[in-house]
Amino acid sequence: MSRQELRRRQLLARALLIVTVLGLLAGLLVGSEGASVGALRALIHDGSAGMVLGQIRLPRTLGAWLTGALFGLAGAIAQGLFRNPLADPYLLGSAAGASLGVVLVLSLGSVGAAEALGWLPRLGLVGAAFCGALLGVLLTLSLAQGATQTTRLLLAGVVVGVVLGAFNDLLTTLEPEALRGKQTFLLGTTGFLGWTSCALLVLVLALVLPPAWRLARVLDALSLGEDSATSLGLSLPKLRLVMVGMMALATGTAVAQAGMIAFVGLVAPHLVRRCVHATHGYRLLASAAMGGALLMVADVLSRWLIAPQELPVGVLTAVLGGSYLLWLLQRHEAQG
Repeated sequence: MSRQELRRRQLLARALLIVTVLGLLAGLLVGSEGASVGALRALIHDGSAGMVLGQIRLPRTLGAWLTGALFGLAGAIAQGLFRNPLADPYLLGSAAGASLGVVLVLSLGSVGAAEALGWLPRLGLVGAAFCGALLGVLLTLSLAQGATQTTRLLLAGVVVGVVLGAFNDLLTTLEPEALRGKQTFLLGTTGFLGWTSCALLVLVLALVLPPAWRLARVLDALSLGEDSATSLGLSLPKLRLVMVGMMALATGTAVAQAGMIAFVGLVAPHLVRRCVHATHGYRLLASAAMGGALLMVADVLSRWLIAPQELPVGVLTAVLGGSYLLWLLQRHEAQG
């Protein structure tokens, strides 16, 4: 590694640390009335600062960082696994499956069918979204007959997404009352993140990040081509399946806790690649940190921009992420 590359990595790490610390402080400062030092002083004066800061703002801000970290990690795995810079964590049907799980629970609640399928409503929206996301990935793997071929896996993910999306639309047509809850889920929100959510997100991040980092050499080998990776003695079908499982677990957990937040998993690895040239081991760690910083900043902005109202954080990430990709596309066209 050259000294210049080492310096760039150090600068990126410092920048992410600074943004994270400032985002955490801003998350504590920004409330339902926007960013107001006076409001914070009033909370301290009347003795409610401990509850508001410790039980609402702090877990929400930390939860946003952890959710973004899972999205960023899953996006980096997806882009390395499929060797496609436009791959995102939702490719394998997890998004459509999570949305279908949420709509199914809302529909059963609206028609009073809890007696017929009592176990499903008891899962709640978070559990239903997680189970639906994993179901979508399992259907994709079944249709693709495993993870042997990435092209077949991608096509199977598209098919599963379309089919589950059709069932999703059918349910909302039959039960319009479920549409409002579905819309909230699809737009994405960090407003329901608490300490329980943070604990779950930390657990999943701790389960996924270390093995993903250890298997980063598989992604490095795949970047040279499948023949080269096979010649190195790697069992690609099994290793692909493991990495798909890690991507599904990270995506399903993040989606279940915060809904369908767009572009974080796609943009975070892009930003890391623009800043440094590194192997996938470093890229996975940096993408997780980048995703966490991006979603934390987006969460603070969603609370502050039109206070006392609040923007859905998924709308904000879609606007910012889409604008960045459009700028990137125009820049490539200008250079070409």
